Amino acid sequence: MYNILELVIAFLISSISAFSVTPLIKKFAIKINAIDVPDERKKHEGIKARLGGIAIIIGVMVGLLYIQPQHPHMLTVIIGGIIIIITGILDDLLTLKAYQKLLGQLIAAGIVASSGLLIDALTIPFIGTVQLDGFAFILTMIWIVGVTNAINLIDGLDGLAAGVSAIALTSILIIAIMDYQIIVVYLSIVLVGSCLGFLYHNFYPAKIFMGDTGALFLGYAIAIISMLGLFKSVALFSFIIPIIVIAVPIFDTLFAILRRVINKQSIGAPDRKHIHYQLMEMGFSHRTSVLIIYAFSAFFGIMAIIFSSVTMLTSLIIFAITLFGIQIIAELTGVVLNGQRPLLSGIRKLIARKN
Repeated sequence: MYNILELVIAFLISSISAFSVTPLIKKFAIKINAIDVPDERKKHEGIKARLGGIAIIIGVMVGLLYIQPQHPHMLTVIIGGIIIIITGILDDLLTLKAYQKLLGQLIAAGIVASSGLLIDALTIPFIGTVQLDGFAFILTMIWIVGVTNAINLIDGLDGLAAGVSAIALTSILIIAIMDYQIIVVYLSIVLVGSCLGFLYHNFYPAKIFMGDTGALFLGYAIAIISMLGLFKSVALFSFIIPIIVIAVPIFDTLFAILRRVINKQSIGAPDRKHIHYQLMEMGFSHRTSVLIIYAFSAFFGIMAIIFSSVTMLTSLIIFAITLFGIQIIAELTGVVLNGQRPLLSGIRKLIARKN
C-alpha cells in the first residue's frame, strides 16, 4: 500500500522548492547572460532568462531526498540524467550544434540501456508477450532519445512543455497507482510537483524559460519512467500506452520530420509549423493556444488511463477515438492529404452553423 501522507509531503516539498528557487535562478541566469532574445521564430516579448529547468531539477532532487525511492537501476538513471542536464546547461549557455546535443542524449541513453534497463518485451493482442531480444537495445535508445527530443521540440510557448509534461506525468501516476508500480508513483509525484511549482513562473506571460536544461531533463525523465512502468503493464496494448500518454509531443515531432522530408528540408531545420505555432496562426491567442494543447494532452492522458485497464473491444474503441485526435494534430501541423484538412474544415463549419 502507498503511504498517502508521504506522497503528499513529497509533492509539496518538490513544488514549493521549485517555486521558491525559480526567482533566484532567474537572477543568476540574467547575471551570466543566459538569456533568450526574440527573433523571427521566437515571438516572446522582451529578453527572458533561460536555465529555469534548474529549478525543476532542484525540486525533483529535494523531493527524492525525502521520499528516497529504491530501484536496482536508480544509480544508472541518475548518471544518465546528469549527462542530460549538463548537455542542456551547455546548450542554454553556449547554444550547441544539433549533433552535439544528440551526442549527449545518445551517451545518456547508452548508459541506461547498457545497464540492462531495456524495453525488452511488448504485449500485443492475439499474439501475447513478444520478447525483443537483440532489438531491445536499439528500441530503448530510440525511445529515450525520441521522447527527450519530443518534449524539447514542443517547448515553444510559455508554460507549454511544463504543462504538457505535468499532464502526462499525472496520467502515468494514475496508471502506476492502478498497477501498483511503486517506483513510478514516487518518481512521478515529485516530477509533477516540481513542474507545477515552476509553471507558476513560466505560464504566459513567462518570467523565465526552462530552456533545454528543463526540456531535455523532462523528456528524459518521462522516457525512463515509461520504461520502468508503462512498458511493464499487463494491458493488452501495453506498447501503445506510453505513446498515447505523450501523443501530442510525439506526433508533433513525427509529423515535423515527415513534413520536412516531403518538403526536402533538413530534418533538424526549425520552422513555425509545430502545433502551437499553427494554433496561433489560426487566430488563437498565446494563452488560448497553450490551453488548447493542455486539453489535447489531457484527452490523450485520459485515453491512456482507460486503455490500460479495459477489455479488447473497449480498447479498440478508445484506439479509434485516439486516432481521431492524432488526425487533428496531423492537420494542424501541416501533414495533410492533397492539401485538404477534412476534420478541421468540418469543425469550423459546425462552429459557423451554431453561430
